[in-house]
Amino acid sequence: MNTKGIIVGAIVAIIAIGIILSYSSAPSETVNLDMGRTHGDVSTAMGSPILGDPDAPITIVEFGDYQCSSCYNWFHKEKPAIYENYIATGKANLVFVDLAILGRDSLTAAQASYCAEDQGMYWEYHDLLYNSQESKIDNGWANSERLKAFAFSLGLDMDLFESCLDSGKYTKRVQYNVSVAKKHGARATPTFIIVGPDNQQEQFEGAQPYSTFKKIMDNMI
Repeated sequence: MNTKGIIVGAIVAIIAIGIILSYSSAPSETVNLDMGRTHGDVSTAMGSPILGDPDAPITIVEFGDYQCSSCYNWFHKEKPAIYENYIATGKANLVFVDLAILGRDSLTAAQASYCAEDQGMYWEYHDLLYNSQESKIDNGWANSERLKAFAFSLGLDMDLFESCLDSGKYTKRVQYNVSVAKKHGARATPTFIIVGPDNQQEQFEGAQPYSTFKKIMDNMI
């Protein structure tokens, strides 16, 4: 392993240890986390809840940013067919890991998704963010006040949500996810790693069409 890889690996390990120690002092924050969860060689411990059957033979790991227009396009144009034909049928599941790099509001939006997870509404909030995305980065559509408004529209307990978001409770969780993405060479959003039943992996960048995912997953099953 080259020197750069060793340094990056060490940084990821240090961050992970720090997060685990911080959570160990606040057990209520770990209720939805499997601290040892991995898919292939990708740590998904701090990522989203698993969308679909946790025992599905294939896992799609998506590294994304809520302000990413390509992520928006993939979410609307390609993900529905993947969900219908692979996730809903138990052939695959999906985990979203934050690569929140495009703007200051990207980090806050990612933290907000985990505040929603505290109330069992991660995927509803995730979907609402991609349905509400505006074209310009950091133009205010995903600032703290709008993120709170999204939570209100979903009927979340606003005292709990606002306390979570304002405290920066999930800052380190998002930072860890970004470090995992970078460790795996993800430099653009979205980046995908598809992990097969024998832990074989295919990685690629961009809002690739449904046909790309279908070809890879069909070859893995």
